[in-house]
Amino acid sequence: MGFSGARLKERFGGLRLDPADAPAVFLIGVWSLIMVAVPILRWTVGEAVFPLDITAGVVAQAAAALLALRRLWSRRQIVGILVVLFAGAWAVEYIGHTSGFPFGRYAYTDRLQPQFGGVPLLIPLAWLMMLPPAWAVAHLLTGDRAGWRGRAAFIGWSALAFTAWDLFLDPQMVGWGLWVWQEPGAFHFFGIPWSNYAGWLLAALVLTTAASLIAPVRRLPVAPLLLIYGITWFLETFGLILFWNQPGPGIVGGMAMGAFLLAALRRAGGGRA
Repeated sequence: MGFSGARLKERFGGLRLDPADAPAVFLIGVWSLIMVAVPILRWTVGEAVFPLDITAGVVAQAAAALLALRRLWSRRQIVGILVVLFAGAWAVEYIGHTSGFPFGRYAYTDRLQPQFGGVPLLIPLAWLMMLPPAWAVAHLLTGDRAGWRGRAAFIGWSALAFTAWDLFLDPQMVGWGLWVWQEPGAFHFFGIPWSNYAGWLLAALVLTTAASLIAPVRRLPVAPLLLIYGITWFLETFGLILFWNQPGPGIVGGMAMGAFLLAALRRAGGGRA
């Protein structure tokens, strides 16, 4: 038996969008259209437009996440998060591709420009665009649990929810020729070394901890950020399976990221958010 409108409102009322979320929701719509257009433009216009379309999508998604935060955060806090996450993610990627720690040995191609220190500047922006949605998932999973245990649980769930996205991302980006792995090793995930995912967990833990020192990362506008997480799950799952000929990462990533999304929605429906 399906939910009636009243039951849906009662069950998921905590995820209602606020009128102040309108600019963020508009940009979420723009970003979604850009990402839907990626395969269409690639097939109709050609490869030349591909990096521009990807860049536009990342910029729009990052801007949507920051606009969502502005409802509850001050301008100073948002700028601080922008600086810390962008600089921190760039540093992680620079150390990663020059030393092999913590992800493994990889190198960026020249498809994404501009680059600084061999790192495309779009890459740290991509970390910025998905960490706040991962925080929203962690917020729903941990609630308002106080003390160091609550903070540790939030940081841990944030890192896991964020890393689940990379089960899609790394195989997809390698397939698109944006970076290459020197040696995935005998045991790997569709050509991606498992050390990469350990590195993502570590980096997400460090960046979320750093962010928590300058902004209230557990005080979030959950609805628009969870919307970004959910649309990302949908686009990645069905995009990899139906359009990019990568059903393996699409299925596994879809189950992993979908499990976090479903768990967050269940907690929201249970009145925990």
